[in-house]
Amino acid sequence: MDTYFVSLFVIGFLLLLVTLGSGWISRLPLSYALIYLLVGIVLGPYGVKLIDLRPDAKFLERITEFVVIVSVFSCGLKMKRPLKLWAWNITARLIGFLMPISIFAIAAAGHWILGFGWGPAILLGAILAPTDPVLASEVQMAHMEDKDELRFGLTSEGGLNDALAFPFVYFGLHALKDNNWDNWLKQWVAIDLIWAIATGIVMGIVVAKAIAWVDKLLQKYRPVDNLMEDFIALSTILLTYTLTEFVNGYGFLAVFVAGVVFQKTYHNPEKSLSQLEFTERIEKLMEVATILLLGSLLRFQPMITYAGDSLIIGGLVLLVIRPLGAWLSTLGGYWQPKTRWLFGWFGIRGVGSLYYLAYAFSHGLKDETGERLAWITYTTIVISVIIHGISSTPLMNWYHDKVEPTQPSIVEN
Repeated sequence: MDTYFVSLFVIGFLLLLVTLGSGWISRLPLSYALIYLLVGIVLGPYGVKLIDLRPDAKFLERITEFVVIVSVFSCGLKMKRPLKLWAWNITARLIGFLMPISIFAIAAAGHWILGFGWGPAILLGAILAPTDPVLASEVQMAHMEDKDELRFGLTSEGGLNDALAFPFVYFGLHALKDNNWDNWLKQWVAIDLIWAIATGIVMGIVVAKAIAWVDKLLQKYRPVDNLMEDFIALSTILLTYTLTEFVNGYGFLAVFVAGVVFQKTYHNPEKSLSQLEFTERIEKLMEVATILLLGSLLRFQPMITYAGDSLIIGGLVLLVIRPLGAWLSTLGGYWQPKTRWLFGWFGIRGVGSLYYLAYAFSHGLKDETGERLAWITYTTIVISVIIHGISSTPLMNWYHDKVEPTQPSIVEN
């Protein structure tokens, strides 16, 4: 049988199964990502061998890239908060402190424990530091009016750190190609750090406002067909991303900013809500395909070969670096200790890390170093999907019952 048609059949059947069973699944200590991963493994080479895909790095890069840009736009649409520093305090801490702590702690472990050079070690840190906006739906904001600090912090972090890890990916790739940092460090600071971030922010604002202005102008003469209206969100994602990449800015960052701007530009709440629902449906569909693909990619022999490296890094990332980094990053804040530990626990790794890994392979990562980084990344994602998939529902239920009612809110209508 043609594997393409088999894959389409599996996705269709799995979508039907999880949709019809969603009422039961939502009550179980199982995330949808964990179900997709297990199905991918069962159908892969070590199961019934129905799916046996070995996509090249460029294909994996493109499919994960699309999933991430849709997801970060969806995160941006949920950000119904004033653009004031006090309202984004937790986001600033998680991005400004926790992410650099994570990157450099992972890099230090890769260098001093696993023996990587600083280039591959920093690249590994950049690949594994970002939390995932795709697989973390169980712990993210459910709607725009959600003012809970834990869910807001995790959602905004997932939307932003997939973009802001990019400078360190470039740093690692530069270091892989040239050990003499003096040859490229100034260019990295000027282009990959300052220009790309600033351009991403500006393009996200400009493109989103321009599309919203054109939409409102045309609506005065002839409204868009209701069936087609939600495609404005998809077109905004694609135009913002590509136009930003054309000028060497960070497209992920621009798309997140565009989502924030889009939500604030439209005064009709029903329009923003429908666009959010539309992008989330696309995100869920692509999540199925991506995690099934990950499950089918797993191979027993290389996972055993690199098990020592993977367990060291995966264990440190999920059980030590993220929890302690989150605790340090929230020092002096008003969050309860239980909430601060939950910020540390819910550092879910997933599609964003797959994207950065595939991007690195397309831009110079190779040989034994590439193999080690790949299987460390795959294994860490699998561990994250399993432990967070099992724990997210019971922990969030406990949080809703015991912690959230006593958690102060800094945002009031």
